[in-house]
Amino acid sequence: MQLVVGRIGRAHGIKGEVSVEVRTDEPESRLAPGAVLTTDPASAGPLTIETGRVHSGRLMLRFAGVKDRTGAEALRNVLLIAEVDPEERPEDPEEFYDHQLIDLDVVTVDGTEVGRITEISHLPFHDLLVVERPDGSEVMVPFVGEIVPEIDLEAQRAVIDPPPGLLDETEAETAASADSAASAGNGDKADGEGGAEPA
Repeated sequence: MQLVVGRIGRAHGIKGEVSVEVRTDEPESRLAPGAVLTTDPASAGPLTIETGRVHSGRLMLRFAGVKDRTGAEALRNVLLIAEVDPEERPEDPEEFYDHQLIDLDVVTVDGTEVGRITEISHLPFHDLLVVERPDGSEVMVPFVGEIVPEIDLEAQRAVIDPPPGLLDETEAETAASADSAASAGNGDKADGEGGAEPA
């Protein structure tokens, strides 16, 4: 089974190094020197990782045969794909591969059916579960513990505890109106007082 483990970003320096947007929880094994990765588009690969290092919080890779900035720039936005045993599980029991989550049924903690996971969207701060509802519409569910307290692979089910407004926008509007009314009663602060309030 093939999994996307990274996306190549900008060239770094003049010796063929590139930044990589990591899309795997196990970069130390999937994106290690010596790893051979297929690519999307296929014409860009396969690529063999020659060296890897972290610079300013970003993973930098150099691939065999890519010796200059021009070659590195040509790889920008190429997806890196690793071959993975479909039975393999991440070491951390709280982590999941994308293919394990696709097609799971999504229900709320009280058992209300929400839909089915069709895609995982990887963002810098957290992932989003793209859930298709029975009417064909989509809802984005942040894949964080407070909102997705349970993934049951045996039952093929994801349990969510959505905050107001996540599944029904009218709930969010009601909550926002209540917040506005509450803050209106607090009066205005004097200019120059305090700093930014915590979110």
